[in-house]
Amino acid sequence: MAVETVGVIVILFVFLLMFLRVPIVIAMAIPAFIGLLYLRGEVALFAAIDSVIWQHSYHYTLSTIPLFVLMGQLLYTAGFSDELFTAFRNWFGRMKGGLGIATIGASAMFASSSGSSLATTGTIGVVASKEMLKAGYAKSLTGGSIVAGGTLGILIPPSTMFIIYGMITEQSIGKLLIAGIIPGILLTIFFMITIYVSILIKPSLVSNVKEPKVSMKEKLNSLKANGWILALFVLVMGGIYIGAFTATEAAGIGALGAFLIALIRRKLTRANFTEAVLSTVKTTGFIFAIVMGAFLLNFVLTITRVPNLLADFLFAKSLSPTMIFILIVIMYLILGAIMDTLGMIVITIPIILPILQLLEFDLIWFGVIIVLLVEMALISPPVGMNCFVLNGVVKELELGDIFKGALLFMIPILALITLLYVFPDIALFLPNFVKG
Repeated sequence: MAVETVGVIVILFVFLLMFLRVPIVIAMAIPAFIGLLYLRGEVALFAAIDSVIWQHSYHYTLSTIPLFVLMGQLLYTAGFSDELFTAFRNWFGRMKGGLGIATIGASAMFASSSGSSLATTGTIGVVASKEMLKAGYAKSLTGGSIVAGGTLGILIPPSTMFIIYGMITEQSIGKLLIAGIIPGILLTIFFMITIYVSILIKPSLVSNVKEPKVSMKEKLNSLKANGWILALFVLVMGGIYIGAFTATEAAGIGALGAFLIALIRRKLTRANFTEAVLSTVKTTGFIFAIVMGAFLLNFVLTITRVPNLLADFLFAKSLSPTMIFILIVIMYLILGAIMDTLGMIVITIPIILPILQLLEFDLIWFGVIIVLLVEMALISPPVGMNCFVLNGVVKELELGDIFKGALLFMIPILALITLLYVFPDIALFLPNFVKG
């Protein structure tokens, strides 16, 4: 059997196992093992495990993931969610759709410390849903606002998705994290505009209940929680930007800063510190296993040359870069509706990487595009994980209502993807000035 045929069979086998809901790590590892065994024999299989998995396990960059995860866990322990929502409610609550806008703002601030979409959705969702439903907001708008805001957790740095993408494509983690800042701010604004415009078009989405007037003194006092997170964000991302420290060092400083903030706010007990550490270990173990499986699968694909053959096939068809870009976006929209997002990325990036390189697409810029496509997958039916997380923590919101509201917020994400394709400097402007 030709090596190319083996590569295609391995890929199909991976997707088949994933569709059958086999855990991602097993779905990648088993076909990779069998493919290597067939192509190179038992000795080469164990050599590959040693050279690929063992060596990558000691990659210095990997330590960035648990440190950023711990940073988010400690800030969650510090109890910021209520205060963040209250601050944005005080400033925007009296606008049309003010509570929805406050939800997006609070999610964006929490995202700048959590690095996780699911954590942002679950944490802000509990607070925001109660207030929005009490104020008479439609369930669809309530659910949509929360899950859309939650997606900002993987775009606004720190983001574990950027780190994983950077490791697979061998790009600068620091530049990728910085690249997410301007698109993250833009998407936050786009989400807020979407809420405002949707209520102008359909006023029945909200009741006529007016938020009480808040004095300027109360507004300013409510910004304290935002100040803590903003200061830590500036320290971590600013340090990367000016070249004061690497992404890994920044993660360590962020984790230490989060620990000190929780300590100063007297929110850190032995019990919740232990819980934060255990949650970090569980999350990190899950991510590491997937990343190692992805490296092994990538090794098999390199041997079989399937990604290169796919690139050659597309170029033989004389498709324009724009058309190929559209096809890639459509592929991810389809896969995002039926696959786990992390698995989708680690499996497909090695396949399309030669295509991106032949098209001379900037891989830092494309990293932002990928994260935006993952955001859409997180809120698209039938397997949008943000929607299931919100449904799990807020029983008043039915899954159908959440998905209905989430579809509205796919529009601004697509708009930003289009904008980034036309004006790539939106993502590349800041990374171009990163020192070191």
